[in-house]
Amino acid sequence: MAAAALALGAVLAPAVSADPAAAQPTPPNSTIPLGAGYMGIGYTQDGAAFAPDTRTLRLEAESAAGPLATQLPGIDVSHYQGTINWSSVKAAGIKFAYIKATESTTYTDPLFSANYGNAHSQKVIRGGYHFARPNLSGGAAQANYFAAHGGTWSRDNLTLPGMLDLEGGCYGMSTSAMRTWILDFYNAYKAKTSRDVVIYTSPSWWNTCTGSWSGMSARSPLFVAHWTTAASPSIPAGFPYWTFWQYSSTGSVSGISGAVDRDRFSGTEARLLALANNTA
Repeated sequence: MAAAALALGAVLAPAVSADPAAAQPTPPNSTIPLGAGYMGIGYTQDGAAFAPDTRTLRLEAESAAGPLATQLPGIDVSHYQGTINWSSVKAAGIKFAYIKATESTTYTDPLFSANYGNAHSQKVIRGGYHFARPNLSGGAAQANYFAAHGGTWSRDNLTLPGMLDLEGGCYGMSTSAMRTWILDFYNAYKAKTSRDVVIYTSPSWWNTCTGSWSGMSARSPLFVAHWTTAASPSIPAGFPYWTFWQYSSTGSVSGISGAVDRDRFSGTEARLLALANNTA
């Protein structure tokens, strides 16, 4: 299957003051402490600092009966969600999940193994994600670390290709340097896993930090961040459509205490399984 043959959603996790990563030093050119990154942490910052991407923040919790929650619903999680009851998550109708695995070449999320294994045992289709730190090391080095610490893939009906989380400012890099970093990550990840890495980003980040680059649209499925009540998201320039969509950061799902990011997939269950298994 072509890498960009599908499209749709994701949601973000709220920061928790007790996060052990909060005590770690802040990397240069970033306001996010190492280990504290998660899908959506830079969303509001990027939207304010960069070119606007027309949107409406979705601040209320998603109803289980809401129209967005009933069409191939998914979630994304990290250690911020604490211990998750994946049996309850499955029973709530969640079809897929992206789970934080790594940052840079030194950090692995402390709950990744538990979340990844327990989601698998409950037959929730899931994948790992890497929070990018382009200012700390090269793209290939971070891809190799990710692949060795949770980003691997197997055709087992339950494993999605890994995802690269790009947000939180441009890290002092030019658009050409950022494009090179992303392509290096992609090439190294594909060499290790045979899969095209999924790219998570917002229109503001992508348009600003890569200069609306179209070079990944034929390679990587897009996981777009756009928190809105609209029926479809705004997408970055350079991508023709989305595969996943993170539409809210304040969702509610049985089995998870507190708010959780809510996502959608832009296809049928058969297409989600095809993406997982890399079949046409």
